[in-house]
Amino acid sequence: MFNVLKKAGVVLAITAGLSGAAVSAQAAETYKLDPSHTSVIFIVNHLGFSNYQGRFGGASGEVTIDREDLAASSAEITIDLTQVDSGFEGLDNHMKTADFFDVENHGTATFKSTSVELTGDNTAKITGDLTLLGQSKPLVLDVTLTGEGDHPMTGDHILGFAANGTVTRSEYGMTYLVPAVGDEVTLQISSEFLLQK
Repeated sequence: MFNVLKKAGVVLAITAGLSGAAVSAQAAETYKLDPSHTSVIFIVNHLGFSNYQGRFGGASGEVTIDREDLAASSAEITIDLTQVDSGFEGLDNHMKTADFFDVENHGTATFKSTSVELTGDNTAKITGDLTLLGQSKPLVLDVTLTGEGDHPMTGDHILGFAANGTVTRSEYGMTYLVPAVGDEVTLQISSEFLLQK
């Protein structure tokens, strides 16, 4: 995504042409999410006193980058709700019940992009469908390309992204303690993706 990626694609095309590489640099590239370098944080207001933070420990997914038409790029991310981590075991166990995530029946949440709108050299709005508790609703993520390059130890080509969005949990039927515990939940995602060869 983003103009920085497109410029990198031009460099790749020139390099491929000079080297006589058979693989087209214009082909879409697939990057897999690196779960060991991904953080999914949620923030929700608690009784008007604090903005409480927790995280999800498991995520998977991929992004497909079309450097010739960045708006045609796509993303799909799955979050393992069974790995919710508030830092307090009792609260984690409660959030796994039907009051909140109902992980026995809905163990994951999935975001699938439907469109990409470039908003700057390294920013975009990615619109997609978030499926949570068996219901799919539109979600817009503000995404920033935070880095691209080859890993200094493994040599893997990596893209780094930060994404922010707001989920209204009652829209998915999660109405427990609304509005005492906030209806709007902020998501903050930071992730690295590895180029698939």
